[in-house]
Amino acid sequence: MELLAAGSGNPYPLEKHRYELVEVEERLIYADHIDRELSCDLIIFLSRHSSVNPVPVLTVHVTGNISSADFGGKPGSLPPAAPAWMHAVLGGLSKNAPPGYRVAYEITHHGPSELETPSFFVEVGSTEKEWNDPVAARAVALSVLCADPAGVIPLAGFGGTHYAARETEIALTTRGAFGHIAHSRDISGLNADMVRLMAEKSGAVAVYVDRKAVTTDENARLDRAFCECGLVRLTEGDLHHMGALSWSTYLSFLSLAGKIDPGSQVSLHRFLSDGRPKLIEIPGDLLEETLKTNEKRFTTGLGELPLAHLSTGKRAVLPVFIALEENCPDVLNDLISLCVTTLSSEEHIAIEGDHLIIRKMRLDPIKARELGIPKGPLLGVLMKGRNVNVDGREITPEMVRVRDEKKIHIPGLENYL
Repeated sequence: MELLAAGSGNPYPLEKHRYELVEVEERLIYADHIDRELSCDLIIFLSRHSSVNPVPVLTVHVTGNISSADFGGKPGSLPPAAPAWMHAVLGGLSKNAPPGYRVAYEITHHGPSELETPSFFVEVGSTEKEWNDPVAARAVALSVLCADPAGVIPLAGFGGTHYAARETEIALTTRGAFGHIAHSRDISGLNADMVRLMAEKSGAVAVYVDRKAVTTDENARLDRAFCECGLVRLTEGDLHHMGALSWSTYLSFLSLAGKIDPGSQVSLHRFLSDGRPKLIEIPGDLLEETLKTNEKRFTTGLGELPLAHLSTGKRAVLPVFIALEENCPDVLNDLISLCVTTLSSEEHIAIEGDHLIIRKMRLDPIKARELGIPKGPLLGVLMKGRNVNVDGREITPEMVRVRDEKKIHIPGLENYL
């Protein structure tokens, strides 16, 4: 077996870090306290991976035991992870892997657990054929030597199978970088103390849950634990839309949202960048009428704007948005324009100064009854704009319709059109 210890020092000409290769005789899963013998700030274990369902695979994972210690280490004990390094190496493996090889995170599942130095495994699996494959070995070497850990969002992960498919996909497509990941079978036994330890040892600023891999009850228990530990929960969509947004700016978005509605969910949109977030408000009745007219069209257009929108269990979009201070005038203009465009696509509207007038035609049940139109399909035909015949009389839609007008005050409306 071999152990690769990476320490600080002068970099190689093509790399930014100095590495020392150390060989050990014992199985690496039992190498507790081995960092006491080394002078380094990171340990990378190079190892062979085996599985009951063998497939060609290159994996990355931190060690430790979330529950029992079946393969080295101590039960319920976790060493410090190196999420930025793991993220960088995983990305390298994805680029360098030979055809036919899968690339994945593994969940936290074996020793050593008793380490004070950040560490992780990089493994080639899962049979002797792959262990002796020089192309796979070269892919691992290149991925480690060329790793450039920077700019990630450190996370602790919850849920998934041994190869943590969702966490792997997130790491390969976003800045989300996982440290410790709990297998779905461990979720039911987790308490707030273990959740806190996973986050602490991962250096995590937030957590991610593979919702499809946990039950509804487990998901609720995790949310209570996250709340008790003061941990922010991110969705895959959050991580994709975060782009280059710094964590401090993202927290500013959350803080502003909390002042509006502490229970609201914040949805980031594309094109956001670092800056000073500011609240934008549009008339509530304007948004309400827009969503009633064509919610899908509005939300599709909303997704193209550089802002964050808020929602609750009862309301898909709140009339308060968050954008960067320097963009607020343009974003407000785009929001008002989007509402007006959505309304005008299906309703008759008019502009009078600072008032938007929405004119709707509706069926007047009193007129229909006076004309002897029975309840049923004839009313639907009339509402579709077609004439009907009742007792030999032709009834036109105009005979049973009445026009309603709603006037919405929008200060400076003409400037937004």
